[in-house]
Amino acid sequence: MSLQELRNIKFEKLNLIEMKDITADIIGSRTKKLRDELEALLLQKELIEKSLEKKSHELQETKYAIFNEIESLIDKDDAQTISKLHQVKLQSIDLFDLLGETVEGAIITALEKSKDSEAKETIQEVIKELTYQTIKEGTLNTIRVRKILSTILHSSIDIAEATPNISEEILEATLKGMRAGLLQSIDRFKKRLAYMPLEAKHILIEDYDTIMEDLNQTDTLFLQVVQTQANESSPAIRKILVELNKKMHYDLEELIYISKETAQVMKERFSALAKTAVKKADTALKSETAKEAKRMGIQAWGVAKTALSGAIKSAKNALEQKDK
Repeated sequence: MSLQELRNIKFEKLNLIEMKDITADIIGSRTKKLRDELEALLLQKELIEKSLEKKSHELQETKYAIFNEIESLIDKDDAQTISKLHQVKLQSIDLFDLLGETVEGAIITALEKSKDSEAKETIQEVIKELTYQTIKEGTLNTIRVRKILSTILHSSIDIAEATPNISEEILEATLKGMRAGLLQSIDRFKKRLAYMPLEAKHILIEDYDTIMEDLNQTDTLFLQVVQTQANESSPAIRKILVELNKKMHYDLEELIYISKETAQVMKERFSALAKTAVKKADTALKSETAKEAKRMGIQAWGVAKTALSGAIKSAKNALEQKDK
């Protein structure tokens, strides 16, 4: 619809439905090209995401194949060399996608191959390593850490339910390993703050408040994960986890200390930069997009105010008619 055609429309005489239809026609005709381009881009995005997922899976499979190939070249009796290779493998493979299965396999192997007196310590150590390696792959935020801890504990619960005679030992070793792995991850994060590249600092600044909040409640997060998994388990497992959770209150002091220490380091190093980011955000609020959002907010208020005034007027008129 051209500008001349728009000028010929008596907008003041249109009711709401007519106004809606006309604006819809104008928007439809004037934005068709843009909408077609957007749909084409969305289709490209979907294809790229599928391709990324496929390539990511292929990358993982190729990594597995390489490690298996190297292992086949090592003497099977050379336990020390194979152990070193497996350690490198843990650090090279993206664990998050197959964490549950990895934990399950590790605990079963520990139970089968360790002496009874060593099994608990072995499980604790392997859970610590898996927790640490998985957390350090990505960002240190509550949602991700909660997911990792929950997945590890859930897999451990499955094994514990299948071996009721040693379920408490398995669960206690798992919780201690999780705690130690989380502590190690936070300590690593604290040490890396000093050498963090500029790009990573910007990400850190954007999530400054969230990370600070997360660091100040790691103990609560840990206890909540245990309690949630306990609530979803059988009565026998629930009882064990609730008791262990009570004990963990006294074992989390080191975790609390390192978390608060890390938060302090982050505050000292990045609070000024975070304030600068806030100033930049204030500047962004003066952009055309922000101005339009403000205008729409005022307009929405105006619509509500007009509707409210109309309702009050109608009610007043009704009351006056009633009084007559």
